[in-house]
Amino acid sequence: QVQLVESGGGLVQAGGSLRLSCAASGRTFSSYITMAWFRQTPGREREFVLADRWRGGSVRYAESVKGRFSMSRDNAKNTVYLQMNSLKPEDTAVYYCAAREIGLASTSPSLYDYWGQGTQVTVSS
Repeated sequence: QVQLVESGGGLVQAGGSLRLSCAASGRTFSSYITMAWFRQTPGREREFVLADRWRGGSVRYAESVKGRFSMSRDNAKNTVYLQMNSLKPEDTAVYYCAAREIGLASTSPSLYDYWGQGTQVTVSS
């Protein structure tokens, strides 16, 4: 079992920035693992945001966040980050990090093996 814990959510004004963290524990991640971020609002299904192989270089973006969101990682800390810039009110959601033990990014939440508890991001207008 791999545990994922998100942090860094909060309230921010439109146009602002936040950086979310996803810290992994339980075992060390390897480069073939894919990390992803999803988000969910009440009454809607979980939607894909961004994913990349742990080593990087194979990023996939949702069109709604391309150019505004990016991923990075700290290998020593087994932590990945979601940098969110130019935030919009429609970005408001609970954000979840996820991991998949296949080195191929997928937009389907059902294909991910591990999930964090979520962190709330609220963007005010």
